[in-house]
Amino acid sequence: MKKVLLSTIAGMALLLGAEKSAFAGDGLGIGVTVAGTRISASGTETEGTATAAGETNSTSVNNSLFLGSIFAEYTHGWLTVGVEHIPGDASVSDLTHTRNDTETSVTSTTTETTTARTQTAAAKVDGHNTAYLEVGNAAYFKAGYVEMTVQTDESLGTGSTYGDVDLNGVLIGLGYKGDFGGGGFYKIEGTYTDYDSLSITSGTARTGVTNNNKVTADLDVSQLKLGLGYRF
Repeated sequence: MKKVLLSTIAGMALLLGAEKSAFAGDGLGIGVTVAGTRISASGTETEGTATAAGETNSTSVNNSLFLGSIFAEYTHGWLTVGVEHIPGDASVSDLTHTRNDTETSVTSTTTETTTARTQTAAAKVDGHNTAYLEVGNAAYFKAGYVEMTVQTDESLGTGSTYGDVDLNGVLIGLGYKGDFGGGGFYKIEGTYTDYDSLSITSGTARTGVTNNNKVTADLDVSQLKLGLGYRF
């Protein structure tokens, strides 16, 4: 599969690189973008027990929003290299998710104990940076390496807590760019970013339990982006 993907990318690079240039913007450029963004995430929490993994709870969430970014890039002929930063943070879901759990246990006596717990959780991404390569003149193929931090925000009746985690990802996309005015340029592109799988373990186990809870999740982002910049 990797060989097929690499061959496809190489073929697109040759095709786009051979295109007659409609974009005469060699040099250093800076600009801003606004992107219609779709964040999709799915995850599973596995609760620890005194002896092994216990109950699992899974869910999928989505969030649609607009994000802005700033970028700097250098273009020479059909090749562009650049970096992009998204300031601020964005919620993974458009809601804070709450679940009410009721646990019934029997001790060494015949006494039955019932415990109700409220679990509230949310997550957001921050510190999103991309290093990218574009191959092509007016039309171009884009590939990039992405880094960001996932910040968890939870209030769990079990007493579990989760820390933040850094994630990497790979971006691919297609776009079109052109010139306007004296040094101005625009870019229109669609991209898809696939992030590494997330796996975090709670820092605090539930009372009376030796194994901490574990959360695993997958995160993907699709964007339709408009950029405006100035080239020196």
